[in-house]
Amino acid sequence: MEKYRLKNGTTIIFEKNSSKSVAVEVIFKVGSNDESKEISGISHFLEHMLFEGTKKRKNSRKIASEIEKYGAEFNAYTSNDRTAFFIKIINKRFEKALDILSDMVANPLFNKKTIEKEKQVIFKEINLVTDDSRQHQWILFQKTLFEKHPTKNPTYGTIEAIKSLDRKIIDSYYNKHYVPNNMVISIVGNVNHVKEKIEKYFDNLKPKKLALRKNIKEPLQKRKKKFVEKRKTVSSYMILGYKSVSRIHKDSYVLDVISAILGKGQSGWIFDEIRNKRGLAYQVGVLNENEGDYGYFAVFAGLDKKNIEKTKGIILQQFRKLNNVRKNDVEEAKNYIEGNHTISMEDNFQKADNIAFWETIKNASLADNYIKNIKRVEINDVKRAARKYLNKNYTLVVIEQK
Repeated sequence: MEKYRLKNGTTIIFEKNSSKSVAVEVIFKVGSNDESKEISGISHFLEHMLFEGTKKRKNSRKIASEIEKYGAEFNAYTSNDRTAFFIKIINKRFEKALDILSDMVANPLFNKKTIEKEKQVIFKEINLVTDDSRQHQWILFQKTLFEKHPTKNPTYGTIEAIKSLDRKIIDSYYNKHYVPNNMVISIVGNVNHVKEKIEKYFDNLKPKKLALRKNIKEPLQKRKKKFVEKRKTVSSYMILGYKSVSRIHKDSYVLDVISAILGKGQSGWIFDEIRNKRGLAYQVGVLNENEGDYGYFAVFAGLDKKNIEKTKGIILQQFRKLNNVRKNDVEEAKNYIEGNHTISMEDNFQKADNIAFWETIKNASLADNYIKNIKRVEINDVKRAARKYLNKNYTLVVIEQK
């Protein structure tokens, strides 16, 4: 892995391999956690707007057709902490990807008519998430789980805040956060002269003084919390979970191992007990999410409402069972993580996104230590973390069929 920094503060991370494609990702270290209530959802809105035309490429169709005519893939995402844009393209078109991404970043139009059009698209997206209980349950879970941390707010914002956005507000927010010294460019593929080529396309961007995000101290959860939303649905959906730790905390790796013990494919303890043995649910899973300054651990299931209490009891029983976990269970989980991670990293985009993630958290070099840290987890770490984090003070969110 090579790492450079341009004079304007742009961080470049490059990993060369022998593939026939290259993935280029531009990440800004800004997301919904940086927003106030009045502009909630603006980062996600800007993700959409950067595809809506530049001075050189006047609309979204011109941008899309110029990428797709080479058989390339392009997309973007917004999280609580990041806004990312990427292109995956054959090696000889590497500079075309840089040309398009730099144009999108440096010269967005923010046309008033397009802003109003895109608001309607966002409203539809919000409604689609709300209509889909499998997605909406996570909105409810984070809102219930967190009390002070901005992660309690959905990335897409609110309809009221999106309605109030105008070109002046969008320009101001963009010029404040979407600057080179707040940007990471991650490249994975078989290309050469990376730094020189990125300088050619991105060196003209001007750095600005960055506004520091407030450090929000989320209180410990000292009691059980439950939220139920009743809907006219065929199935019910439940999430049982806890606040945990940031990704740079050593226990984040222990929780990854616990997540694998409980939820690896169809052989994890929870899937086996709930679906294989009892047929209580169709969809069952475990998620361990760790970010820059927060984390959560959750078990989720799609099931009939008559099975909710029984399933909750089984989940808590499996947490307690971790007190008697065997060394073989821990080793199998570590092997599962290593294999799954290695296979995932063979995809250039996944690799580029992964090293960019670690750079936004702290340092891209930590990506290379991930499996080493997983392998350091021992049986006593699993027992200790299970007692500490998977305790009686859980948060339970249910979307219950009427």
